[in-house]
Amino acid sequence: MEEGLPSIITDLAVILMVAGATTILFKRLKQPLVLGYIVAGFLAGPHMPYMPTVTDVSSIQIWSQIGVIFIMFSLGLEFSFKKIIKMGLSPVLAAVCIMTCMMCVGSGVGKIFGWSNMNCIFLGGMLAMSSTTIIYKAFDDLGLRAKKFASSVMSVLILEDILGILLMVILSALAVSKQFEGGQLVVSLLELGFFLLVWFIIGVFVIPLFLKKNSKFINTETLLIVSVGLCFALVVLAASVGYSAAFGAFMMGSILAETVEAERIDKAIGSVKDLFGAIFFVSVGMSVDPSILVAYWLPILVLTLAILLGQSLFGSFSYILSGQNLKDGIQSGFSMTQIGEFAFIIAALGETKGVTSSFLYPVVVAVSIITTFLTPYMIKAAPSAHRFVERILPKQVKNIIERHADAETHTQAKKSQRTISGEWKKLLFALASQMVAYFVITLAVYTLVSPLLKMIVFSILSQEVGDYVVVALSLLLISPFLRGMVMRKRKSEEVRYLRRVSRLQRYLLSFTFVVRFLVAAILVLSVMNNTFTFGMHIDVPIALVVTLLICSSRVVKLVSIRVERIFRQNLGRRDLLSREQQNNGPAYARKLRSRDLHIARLLLPDTSAWGGRTLMQLQIGRNDNVLVAAIQRGDHRINIPNGNTMIFPRDVIEVVGDDHSIEVLSKRISNEVQTVSNDATDLHLRCVEVDETFPYLDKELRECHFRKDMNSMVIGIEEEDGSLALASASHRFHLGDKVWMVGIF
Repeated sequence: MEEGLPSIITDLAVILMVAGATTILFKRLKQPLVLGYIVAGFLAGPHMPYMPTVTDVSSIQIWSQIGVIFIMFSLGLEFSFKKIIKMGLSPVLAAVCIMTCMMCVGSGVGKIFGWSNMNCIFLGGMLAMSSTTIIYKAFDDLGLRAKKFASSVMSVLILEDILGILLMVILSALAVSKQFEGGQLVVSLLELGFFLLVWFIIGVFVIPLFLKKNSKFINTETLLIVSVGLCFALVVLAASVGYSAAFGAFMMGSILAETVEAERIDKAIGSVKDLFGAIFFVSVGMSVDPSILVAYWLPILVLTLAILLGQSLFGSFSYILSGQNLKDGIQSGFSMTQIGEFAFIIAALGETKGVTSSFLYPVVVAVSIITTFLTPYMIKAAPSAHRFVERILPKQVKNIIERHADAETHTQAKKSQRTISGEWKKLLFALASQMVAYFVITLAVYTLVSPLLKMIVFSILSQEVGDYVVVALSLLLISPFLRGMVMRKRKSEEVRYLRRVSRLQRYLLSFTFVVRFLVAAILVLSVMNNTFTFGMHIDVPIALVVTLLICSSRVVKLVSIRVERIFRQNLGRRDLLSREQQNNGPAYARKLRSRDLHIARLLLPDTSAWGGRTLMQLQIGRNDNVLVAAIQRGDHRINIPNGNTMIFPRDVIEVVGDDHSIEVLSKRISNEVQTVSNDATDLHLRCVEVDETFPYLDKELRECHFRKDMNSMVIGIEEEDGSLALASASHRFHLGDKVWMVGIF
C-alpha cells in the first residue's frame, strides 16, 4: 500500500469489494440488492472482527449522506405534480389511510415497550412507508408487473414517497423543538408550503428556459454536471433555511421532472446514484450491532409481526376503501408488508438530531431485512388469503365492496354531465389554486427584491425620495402577479356557463372578482406601509386606485400573459413532446383501468425468438387474447400497428387484456428465446488458395454462394506484392488465386 494513502480510499476499497461479492451472491439467490449492500456493510463494519474493517466510519457517513441526496433526487425525477393530480383521489386516500394506520401501529408498539415519545413518533414514521425498490423487484421476480393491481400499488408508493418527504419535514421540526406542539406544527407546514411553492414556481420558470437556451451545448456529460450542480444548489439552499438535504434534492428532482430532459438526466445520473446509493445502504449495514439485536430480539419480532399483520389488514382495507375490489385490495395490501430505504433515512435523521435512542437504528434495519425476505412469500400468500376472506365474509359485505369498487365508473359518467354545483367546484378550486400561487410568488418576489432595491436606490437618492422610488419599483415588479390574481379565469368555460344560468350566478361571480381585487389591494397596501404611511384614510384609497390601474393597464396585462404563458409552456412541454412522439398515444389507458381490461408494457428480451417477425406471423391476438396497441422502439413509437409490423428485441409492446391473458403472453415472451452456442459465434479469418477442388473455379463472385454453402464471406484477393484487394462482383476465380475469407469453419 502506498505510504500516506488516505483512509477513505482504503475504506472505499474494502466496502466496494465486499459489496461487489455480496451483490453477486444475492443476485444468484434472486434477492434484492439492497439486502446485499446491508450484509456487506455488516461484514465490513466495526462489529465484524473477522474481516477487513472500515477504519474511518465518519467519512463513510458523509459519503452515505451524498447517497441519500442522489436517492431522493432520483425519486424526484420520477415524480410529477401533474401525474399526481391525474391519479385522482383513490390512491391518495389509500396512501394517507395506510400511513396513518401504520404510524399508529408503530407508535403503539413503542409505547408497549416503554420507549420515549420521540422514539415512538419516529418509529411510527419508519413503519409508515413501504419500500418502492423492494416491491418493484418482487413484482419483477414474480412476473406481476403486468397485473392490474400492481399499477395501483406503484401509484400509492409514489404518493407515499411524497408524503414521506412531508413527514421528514415534520419530524425535523419535532426534533428541533423536542415536543409536539400543534401551533408550531401548523406554522412549520405553512412555511413548508411557502418554500415549496416558491422553489417550484421559480424553478419551473427559470430552469427549463436555461436548458432550452443552452441545449446545443449540453451533451450527456455536461447534462450530468449541470443537473447534479442544480441538485446540490437546492440542497444547500434547503439546509440554509432549516430543511433537510433530502428535501432539497427531492424538490430539484421534481422540478427537473417537468422538463424534456428528465429521461436523459435520469439515465445520466444512474451510475452515480447506484454508486453512492450502494455506499448509503452499506453504511446502514455498518450500524447493525449483533449484541443489540440479541438484546432487542423481542421488539424486533413484535415489529416484524406488526408490519406483516398491519399492512395486510390496514393496507388491504385502505385499497378496498379507495375503490378496489376484494381480490385486488388484498393483493395490494399483502404486497406492502415491508419497510426499506425511507425507514433508514428517517432513522438516520433521528440519530443525527440526537432525539432517538441508539438501539432504534439497528432494530429497524433488522426488521427491514426480515420483512424484505418475507415479501415474496406474502405476495404469494395473497390469493389464499383472498379465498379465505371471501369464504368467511358475509354476502352483504361482499356486495357492498363490489358496489363500491364499481363506483369510479359511475363517477366518471356523472362527471361528463355539467351542473351548477360541479362548475362552481371546478371554478373555486381553480381560483383558490391560482390565488395561493400568485400570493406566494408575490410575497417571494417582494421579499427577495426589496432589500436589493433599497440598497441600490438609497446609494443614489436621499431617504425621502428613495422611499417613493423603492415602493414604485416594487409595485412595478409584482404588478404582473397582482393582475393575474385578480383577472385570471374571467372568461373561462365555467364562468361563461354560470353567466348564462341566472342573474344570481352573475352576482356571485362578481363577488369572487371583488374578493380577489381586495386581496390584491391589501398586498399593495402592505408594500406601501412597509416603507411609509400617510394614515389609513389616505393609504387605503391609494391602494385601491393603484390596484385598479394595475388591472386596467395594457402593458401589465401583456407582461402578465407572457409570464404565465412561459410558465405553462415550461410545465407542459414534456407532456406536449410526449404526445407528439406518441401521436396521441395511449390516452385510452385511464378509461380501461376502470374495467377488467388494462394496459401492460412488456419488454422483449435481447434473445427473443420473435425478432424480425410480424404480428401476423406471431398471431398474438388469436393465441393470447390480447390486443397490441403500440410498440415503443427507443424514442420511436408505433401506435395501432397492423399485421405487417415487425417487432425486434428490446421493443416494448403495449398490450390490452385482462390479468390472465397478459400473464400468459408474458410467459410466452420469456420462454420463446433463442439459445446461441458459444461455438457458433467464433469467427475465423482464413486464406484459401484456389486449386482444382475449389467449388467456384472459373466462376464470377456474383455466381457464388459462399454464405449459404460455406458459412463465410470473401474479404479480398491477395495481390502478388502481398497487399489485399477488394474483390468485385465480376471477379473470376482462377487457379492460384489467394482468397481471404471470414466465417465459421
